[in-house]
Amino acid sequence: MPLLSLDHARTILDAALKAGMEHTFKPLAVVVLDARGALKAFAAQDGTSLKRGEIARGKADGALALGIGSRAVAKMAAERPTFVAAATHAVGGSLVPAPGGVLILDGGEVVGAVGVSGDLSDNDEICAVAGIEAAGLKAETGA
Repeated sequence: MPLLSLDHARTILDAALKAGMEHTFKPLAVVVLDARGALKAFAAQDGTSLKRGEIARGKADGALALGIGSRAVAKMAAERPTFVAAATHAVGGSLVPAPGGVLILDGGEVVGAVGVSGDLSDNDEICAVAGIEAAGLKAETGA
């Protein structure tokens, strides 16, 4: 089973932050988790608002918990709010149903997730995908 290496996690983190700067997005927080949900890398740019790291973590946790990118979780929340509320409770409250939580795939297997928060959710997702692709891995947004 492929594993998400620390080198991959650092590449994802750096490339996601770089994408945000290149697009002149608001300051971002980026979380990279392995397939178990263990924290592999985290950074918050200067000027991020309070709790952005926790929001980014919730996007990544939700993607891993449900096995779909958080864009799909957001759609699910609109269509089945009771289920998403229950799932949020089941994972200890760390599930944010908004784009920006992206599954990391290697050879078709989920090896982790990235969560980004700080700008519009669509922009957060752009940065997460850029980071994953920079590491030579595949992104699953839930689109």
